[in-house]
Amino acid sequence: MASKAKASFDKNAKDIERLLELHEGDGGKAPGRRYGLEVLNKSAIVLLVAFWEAYCEDIAAEGLEHIVKNAKNADALPIHLKKVISKALKNEQNELAIWKVSDDGWRQYLSDRFEEMKKERDKKLNTPKTVQIDELFASAVGIENISKSWKWEKGMTTEKASKKLDELVTLRGAIAHRGANTTSVKKSHVTDYFEFINNLTARTGGAVNSHCIKVTKKSLWPRVRIRKPPAK
Repeated sequence: MASKAKASFDKNAKDIERLLELHEGDGGKAPGRRYGLEVLNKSAIVLLVAFWEAYCEDIAAEGLEHIVKNAKNADALPIHLKKVISKALKNEQNELAIWKVSDDGWRQYLSDRFEEMKKERDKKLNTPKTVQIDELFASAVGIENISKSWKWEKGMTTEKASKKLDELVTLRGAIAHRGANTTSVKKSHVTDYFEFINNLTARTGGAVNSHCIKVTKKSLWPRVRIRKPPAK
C-alpha cells in the first residue's frame, strides 16, 4: 500500500506521461530530432520538478501527522522535533506556555501548529534541491540527511543522485526564467529524469516510513491483509 503522498504524485505524473504521448504522436518513434516539439519536453521538466516538490511536502506532512498520532510519549520524539517545540515555546511571551506540552499536551500543540509549521517550511523550500530537501525532512519529521537514502541499482550512489537532482532543478530554473534561450531539452532527457524522480520518491518515502516505524513502532502505510477464500 502506497502513502497518500505517493498516490498523489502518481496521479500528477500522468500529465508527464500525456506530454510524452503527445510528443510521440506528433513526432513518431524514429530516431532524429523533432522540430516544434521541444516545448513539450520543457513543460514536462517544469511539471516534474513541481510534482517532486509537492511530493516532498506531502510525505513530510504525512510523516509528522503519523508521529504526532502514534508516538508513545514525548520522549520518543526525534531530537529535531523537540527543538522545534522548544524554540516555539521560547518565542511565546507567556511564561506558562511550557505547560501546554505537559503530559500529552505536545500532541495537541504540534497539531495546532501543523499548518503554521508547514507554511514556515514551504517558505524555505523555494527550490527542491538536495540541501533544501535535507533541511525540510530534518525540521519536519526529524530525519537527518534523508538524501543518504537515495541510492539504488544501476550504480546510482547518493552522490550521483544528489548531483542529478540539483542538475534537474537547475534546468527547471533555466527553463522558467529564460524560456526559449535555455539549453536544448530532448525527449530522452524527460524520460531519464522521469524515471529518476520515480526512484527518488520511492527511496524518500521508504526512508520516511522507516523513520516512522522507529519512532512509533507503526508503519506509515500498514500492509493490507488479503484474506484467502475458504477451502471448499
